[in-house]
Amino acid sequence: MKKSLVLAMAMALGVSATAFAANPFSDVPAGHWAYASVAKLAAAGVVTGYPDGTFKGDNLMTRYEMAQIVAKAYSKGAIGADDKLMAEFADELDNLGVRVAKLEKKADNVKITGEARFGYKDFDAELSSPMLPSLDSYDGEPPEIPGLEFGNHSIKAKAHEAALRTRLYLSGAVNDNWTYGAMLQNTQNLETNAQESTTQFRRAFVNGKIGEVEITAGRQAFTIGEGYVADLTGDALKLDFGNKLKTTIFAGRFDSVAYDTSALLGITGVAAFADEVPSAAVAAFASNSKTTLYGVTMDYDFTDKLYGNAGFYAREGHNIGTFSEDEAKLAEQKIYTAGLGYKFDKNVKMYAEYQKADKSMTDAVVIDGTSVSDEYASIVNYAGVGDDGWAATVYYKGANPMDKGSWGAYATYYDQSGAVILDSICELEDNMPAILGMKGYEIGTSYTLAKNITGKLSYFDLKNKDGRGFGEYNNKLIWSTVTFNF
Repeated sequence: MKKSLVLAMAMALGVSATAFAANPFSDVPAGHWAYASVAKLAAAGVVTGYPDGTFKGDNLMTRYEMAQIVAKAYSKGAIGADDKLMAEFADELDNLGVRVAKLEKKADNVKITGEARFGYKDFDAELSSPMLPSLDSYDGEPPEIPGLEFGNHSIKAKAHEAALRTRLYLSGAVNDNWTYGAMLQNTQNLETNAQESTTQFRRAFVNGKIGEVEITAGRQAFTIGEGYVADLTGDALKLDFGNKLKTTIFAGRFDSVAYDTSALLGITGVAAFADEVPSAAVAAFASNSKTTLYGVTMDYDFTDKLYGNAGFYAREGHNIGTFSEDEAKLAEQKIYTAGLGYKFDKNVKMYAEYQKADKSMTDAVVIDGTSVSDEYASIVNYAGVGDDGWAATVYYKGANPMDKGSWGAYATYYDQSGAVILDSICELEDNMPAILGMKGYEIGTSYTLAKNITGKLSYFDLKNKDGRGFGEYNNKLIWSTVTFNF
């Protein structure tokens, strides 16, 4: 391709300089027919010539050289993203690396990515308590309720769920310092032919920096530490700052399974009795599904292997259900956490965390001005309700969606009272009486089946930690997923 043709093309595209500069090329003298055009292109930064200071206008150009001119013309606004030249030299532009990345940022201000996750859950739960009827009390004919099996002072429940969850992530550049992010989620129930699905606008936030402080505002999701206490989604303001001592300050209203008593209907086996419980009764005793929460966490790397985390959370008090705060309320609670992690090598690491609340759940529930702990002290002591807990996880490698054949495994142990759980990262929490805490383990493995296709298999075995004097609820879950990223 002759450079004379490039000159004609460039001029036709309207590339111009605000002022004429001296022609920098020794082989284009002032009397040359292309002098004015070359001077304009050089002044606009579209052409730079060769290291020896020549333009070599009679030489043939390579496609790569032409792509460089197209890229510069685009960055100057002379051509648009839909110009034929952009399509013609797409491969060469892509190979330009950083320069093209900058052009893509301008050409494609809004990006959409996503994931589709097929999941199957198999639950096997059992509630055993001396307060439940014995087999003899049924006169040989225990109740027949689908999904339930009545035993001697026990009830067993089996359930399963199959769903396809699709998420679309949107991001757009507001300017060089601020971006907008959003996430649209659709969940389809695959167990029926009724095309049952729910669609939610789960996230919508802005993110940017003012000085050294990173700000995220709006509906967002973030995990504190390993998520034992707080794997949060809600409407919030979050500030991140610090280099060596990384600090996060946040405040907002967050989803909270643990403090939403209406979520008890999600416990495996309870749904079978849902028709027997009037909806008005559920509403009367349901706590808020969103919890007003604020806190601060700090992360510090002691060495390249040892790191630590400390956190403080405060959940504001509120009335319970349709009762006024004078009649029934959940008092404010504060939670303090401290954790340590250690990276044994590039493949293995471990994290453990201790949590302590200023009130147990029975301290926090106040009826007519008196806490349940004070009003029913002997019963509460017999039941056994705590205000602290701990959890730990060991990780081995990890499945990288971009690396076929990569894999990982993990194991987590939970020993937490309900008072120290706001919204746990544990998947089984939604199907547990989380208000009574969790005690047990979770293990899992993941494997990248193909690029951007990852499979995961997890097993959970959890029991309630609080209230064991009255009985034990044990739930086991096998959860398998295949996720497609796009």
